[in-house]
Amino acid sequence: MQQTTRAWIRGWRHAVFLLTMLFAAHFVHAQDVEGLPQYVVAEFGAPPEVPTGPLSKDVRAAVKVAFIDSMTQGGWGPDQSIALETIAASGDPRLVWIISDLMRFATGPEFAAVLGDAAGRLLDKELPNYNHWGIVTDHLIAWDIPAPPKYLKAKRAIFTNIVPGWDKIFVKGDIDWRHVSWGGVMIDDRAYDTTDELCNCIPAADNPEVSSAAAATWLADDAIVFGVEINGEARAYPRRIMEVREMVNDTLGGRDLGIPYCTLCGAAQAYFTDRMPAGVKRPVLRTSGLLIRSNKVMYDVETYSVFDTFLGKAVTGPLAKRGIQLEQASVVTSTWGAWKAAYPETTVLVEELALGRDFDFRNGRDADGPIFPVGDVDPRLPVHEDVIGIVTASGTPVAFERAKALVALQAGQEVTVENVRLVLDAGGIRAVDVGGKDLGSHQAFWFAWSQFYPGTELWRG
Repeated sequence: MQQTTRAWIRGWRHAVFLLTMLFAAHFVHAQDVEGLPQYVVAEFGAPPEVPTGPLSKDVRAAVKVAFIDSMTQGGWGPDQSIALETIAASGDPRLVWIISDLMRFATGPEFAAVLGDAAGRLLDKELPNYNHWGIVTDHLIAWDIPAPPKYLKAKRAIFTNIVPGWDKIFVKGDIDWRHVSWGGVMIDDRAYDTTDELCNCIPAADNPEVSSAAAATWLADDAIVFGVEINGEARAYPRRIMEVREMVNDTLGGRDLGIPYCTLCGAAQAYFTDRMPAGVKRPVLRTSGLLIRSNKVMYDVETYSVFDTFLGKAVTGPLAKRGIQLEQASVVTSTWGAWKAAYPETTVLVEELALGRDFDFRNGRDADGPIFPVGDVDPRLPVHEDVIGIVTASGTPVAFERAKALVALQAGQEVTVENVRLVLDAGGIRAVDVGGKDLGSHQAFWFAWSQFYPGTELWRG
C-alpha cells in the first residue's frame, strides 16, 4: 500500500497537469444539533464533537509533514503516512478540512481511500468507499465544522503547488476559505484585451465582436440568450457562447461591464466596472479556476483581488481594502426570438466566440443536480428551480419562483414584495422599483441563491 501511495504521489503534480490540459485542544464541545436545520440532521446525521483552541505540538508537526512537506517536496512516504495516522488519531474533526483539500487532487483511488478513511475516523462517520472528496466535503459544509488553526497556510501550500498562478489568490481576506475548492480548470491570467490568445483555461472574452440581429442567422429563435440593456443600447449574450467563455468584459451604453456566467448555478450577472474611486483602475474580471460551493470564483487580473461572484464584492486584495462593491445591472434570461422582437436594434455576440462548441450543461452535465459539494440545500424548492433573486430596500433577500412569477405576470397580476416589482421584458423577467427604475436582478438556480442568501424570503404567488 505504501509503495503504491508513494508512486501515486511522485506523479501527482504531473498527472493533475495532464488532466487539466485535456480539458491540544483545550475544550471539547458537541456541535449544536439543535442549531442545525432538521433537514441537515436528517440527511447527514448528528455532527461529531469538535475541539476548540490550538492544535497540540505533535499534531501541528504532523500537519506540516503530511500536508505541507508532501507538496513542497513532492513526495509521500513513510513519514507522511505516520503523520496522517497522528492526525486521524487526534479526534479533531477540524483537520478534515485539510484532508478534503488534499483529496480534491487525489486522482488515485487507493490514496483517496486512505484519506477517506482518516476523514471518516475524525468525523466519527462510516463513509461509503466512493466519491470520497464530495461526500466528506458535503458533511463538513452541512455541519459547519470550523477550520483548524492556521488553515489557510496548509491550504495555500496544497493549492499553489498544484497551480502556481494561485499564489496571489490564496491570501487573507473576507472569504471563507473552507468553502473554496478546485473547479477542475486552470486560472485565466491573460492580460486585458489579449483574450484572442489561446489558454489552458476557461477563456474569458474582452471586447467581444458583435453583429446586428439581422446578421445573426446562425442563432435559432428558441436559443437561450442573456439580454442586457444599458442607456438604451441592448445586447444579447447567447448561452451557447457563455457556456464556453463564462466571463465577458464589455462596454455597452457608454458603461463598462463585467459579465460572469456560472454554468453550475445557472446564473448570468452583469456588473458595472467603471466609475471606480480615484486611483482604482477598471477591474478586469477573469475565471480563477476555483469554486465556492459550486459557484465560480472570479478575480481582477489587474490586482488579483478576488470578488464574491454572486454579490459583486471584493473580498481579498487591494480592491477589498478599498471596499469595492460592484453595482449590478439586470440580466434578462430569454430566447433570441423574444429578445430581438423587443429590442430590434440589439447587437449580439458573433458565433465565432463559441469556439466551435455547443455545450448544454444545464440539460446534460448538471441535469441531476450540483456536481460539486454544496453541503445542505434549503429544501423549500428543488435545487435547480429557477428563481429571480433581489434584495429589497430594507435589506431582505427575496427569491421569486420564475415559472410561477411568469404565469402571474402574463395573467396581468402584480408580483411585488416591499419596493420590488417584477415586470415582463422580452419574454423574460426583470425587477424594478415602484418608479420603474431597474434594480439589477438576475436568474439563478435555487441552491445557489439560497446558499448566498440563507433564510431568504420566498415568494410563492
